[in-house]
Amino acid sequence: MREIEAVYSERYPAFVRVARAITGDPDRALDAVQEGFTSAIRSRETFRAEGSLEAWLWRCVVNAARKGQRTRPREVDTADPGAVDPTPATDLAPLISRLPERQRLVIFLRYYADLDYRAIAACLGIQVGTVSATLAAAHRSIRSTLEEVSARD
Repeated sequence: MREIEAVYSERYPAFVRVARAITGDPDRALDAVQEGFTSAIRSRETFRAEGSLEAWLWRCVVNAARKGQRTRPREVDTADPGAVDPTPATDLAPLISRLPERQRLVIFLRYYADLDYRAIAACLGIQVGTVSATLAAAHRSIRSTLEEVSARD
């Protein structure tokens, strides 16, 4: 229980950032983080320690956020609550929102939560190579769209 509390205390802002990006709503993000950790505490006996505790907790929060997202249309809120408003040239939210769900999740977990490939794989229940390929596909898609927009301007 103390280990879960420690991860919660140390990584809370990152959990909220990712949940907010998934749900598109600050209030639903907070609910998802609370629901994810509540679920983890209730089912802590099921943690098999095959991966890191933090990756397992990420899985709980991501699943709660995805469940909260299903109740409303997909929109992505990539704003960092502590960041300065991005300029239009650097606002990638519309591009990220068009990505397939797995690509969005990998982007959020890699760049918003700063998880390594192994932790992302454990969180999403996929292979490390799949994380790498998914992230590369997301980068290609975003790069391609940016190049198209640049060519039009």
